[in-house]
Amino acid sequence: MVGSCGNSVAQVFDKVTMTEGWKGLFRGNFVNVIRVAPSKAIELLAYETVKKKLTPEHGEQPKLPLPASFIAGAVGGVSSTLLTYPLELLKTRLTVNDDYKNLLDAIVKIVRAEGPGGLYKGLTPSVIGVVPYAASNYFAYDALRNAYKKAFKKEEIGNVMTLLIGSAAGAISSTATFPLEVARKRMQAGAINGRHCRNMIEALTCIVEKEGIAGLYRGLGPSCMKLVPAAGISFMCYEACKRILAEEEESP
Repeated sequence: MVGSCGNSVAQVFDKVTMTEGWKGLFRGNFVNVIRVAPSKAIELLAYETVKKKLTPEHGEQPKLPLPASFIAGAVGGVSSTLLTYPLELLKTRLTVNDDYKNLLDAIVKIVRAEGPGGLYKGLTPSVIGVVPYAASNYFAYDALRNAYKKAFKKEEIGNVMTLLIGSAAGAISSTATFPLEVARKRMQAGAINGRHCRNMIEALTCIVEKEGIAGLYRGLGPSCMKLVPAAGISFMCYEACKRILAEEEESP
């Protein structure tokens, strides 16, 4: 709900389908699909690598004062953002801007109007925003997973429970960091209330001035409707793939 075509999911849904048809609901989805696969792969690779390095052996003291999953999540989020950011920006522009016909047209017009740096506009607030989101997401997942194992005395967790735990972690991290996401999306889309903001602080201030504190959480509902199940499915597939790979390594 970066644009201003309504104040609720139903209003936005009706407005988009009336003016653009059903295709309007999937604007920018192609770019999102080709972005998600490498982005998630990079994020999980960085997360696993860093977590393995930071997790102390049995009986050892922690290497850092913060939990390994918290730091590893932040590193994973930053790594994937830095390497796939242009696709994220293109997805946002194609979703909210009618001036672009397709992905290639968007790239050409953005580079022509703003230079190559235009593809990285809003990168700093994105990196700042992804650190608390990714860190809290992986930390919440790890903490909830360990708590479940301890409470029910289980070594392994099934797919359904992994889905629920992952969804809960997604809900926690999404809600906690949503104002930063709103500011980032507004900066990517362009001017905020007719004013071009140079940094995240200015964007947050502008939103509060015009829309109040509630403006920082505008779109939280639909965002959670997307991110919460997505987080659950992502963690479920992640754990399932780890089990499959582990079984293949153990088999003769």
